[in-house]
Amino acid sequence: MNPSMFTRSGEWAIISRHRVVVTYLKSLKFRILLVLLLMGWIPMLLMAYSILGSYQERAVAVRETEVQNQCRILSNQLVSYDYLRTPSSELIGGELTQLSNLYDGRIIIIDQNFKVIKDTYGLIESKLVVSEEVIRCFKGETSTRLSNNRFLEMTVPIQETDSQRITGVILISVSTDNIRDNLDVLTGNAWIFLFTYGLVVLALSVFLSHFLVRPMRRLVTALQNIADGHSSEDLNVRNYTETAQISEEFNKIVTQMRVLDESRQEFVSNVSHELKTPLTSMKVLADSLLVQEEVPLELYQEFMGDIAEEIERENKIITDLLALVKMDKKASNLNIEPVDVNDLLELILKRLRPIAARKNIEMVLESFRPVTAEVDTGRLTQAFSNLVENAIKYNKENGWVHVSLDADHKFFYVKVMDSGMGIPEESIDYIFERFYRVDKSHSSEIDGTGLGLAIVKSAILIHKGAIKVSSQIGEGTTFSVRIPLNYIA
Repeated sequence: MNPSMFTRSGEWAIISRHRVVVTYLKSLKFRILLVLLLMGWIPMLLMAYSILGSYQERAVAVRETEVQNQCRILSNQLVSYDYLRTPSSELIGGELTQLSNLYDGRIIIIDQNFKVIKDTYGLIESKLVVSEEVIRCFKGETSTRLSNNRFLEMTVPIQETDSQRITGVILISVSTDNIRDNLDVLTGNAWIFLFTYGLVVLALSVFLSHFLVRPMRRLVTALQNIADGHSSEDLNVRNYTETAQISEEFNKIVTQMRVLDESRQEFVSNVSHELKTPLTSMKVLADSLLVQEEVPLELYQEFMGDIAEEIERENKIITDLLALVKMDKKASNLNIEPVDVNDLLELILKRLRPIAARKNIEMVLESFRPVTAEVDTGRLTQAFSNLVENAIKYNKENGWVHVSLDADHKFFYVKVMDSGMGIPEESIDYIFERFYRVDKSHSSEIDGTGLGLAIVKSAILIHKGAIKVSSQIGEGTTFSVRIPLNYIA
């Protein structure tokens, strides 16, 4: 057997385990578990740290207050027995020794000449002690500091009761070992408690994370079944408000996709029909010419003219389809630039006046103020051209088309009004659909592909604008367009 096979298998096993780990770390279950653990552990750790820290501070503060009281009593006794002048009192000496033994510390008595007259350790008697703490103490300031986290060192002035004169200083060093011992015991107990508490929190967190994500797993399973085609039923996971919302929104998306699929099928059918009709007409005309042996020139010219019209109709359909496809593309394909909307509308009306003149239709442009906007000139020109051209096509003889332009600080507004035949109320909601024609009986009389208004709406929407329509049968139609002055990406 080839050893490399084991190596490759082992490598694949490692890679597989790595992917599983990475997948789990990115999962909602792990994140819920992590949040629960942090919520359970961190407050308890902070609480334990705070309790232990406050215990140490409190114990040191109590010891400090206790020693200060003892030093005040000692100071009064030193003054009463005039110990600083005659440091031979056995009573005071015994109390100093007893007090130092009580606190496992050291007491030093200093007179006003900075001379040590008593040291319970017997190391520096008769020597001078001049330090910052002693000097400040002679000024009436009591100082306290914790040395090496083991000894509490204090300076207390010896003050005469009557004159309030400071005649000496008490230096006392108190051991804090018993406080540290108690703290170590408390710390050990705290760690035992935290370990036990941590295990309980871990177990609860694992259980809760598993329980909380169970509806999500059901949701994923249901989505997979629907994606694989094993289920056509609506998604219905309502354990949580969020899963219920996801189910509702997913069902809406599925419904929209079904409608979109039907719309695409209908669109393909319409495109096929629209493209097939001119081709059929051209084939019939061509066959008619082929079956006749001697075709008169007039008839030949007539048939070729009809074929040319059908070719032109076919070309227009294809052109509009390509335009619509371009409109459906992302906004990143737009060529946004500052455009004088007044000039753009004037140019459109100028181009279409010859068409309007055939029906003696009056065209008027009313501009309330100069307007410059960030737009795609080509697509917006096509949209407004379609609106004005429709207003001309579906108008009556000797009618009118009125185009107005206005703006505020955010949008510019274009209205295209006509005196035409109007749009039935039941057709208002469908006029922007592809290949939809309001008056199908006159579709052959009025040249059009049924794509013009679909192109208009796509061009307006891609500019983050809006279009509305109002109409009265026999009186005319008004299209109202609103587009931002500054393009919003």
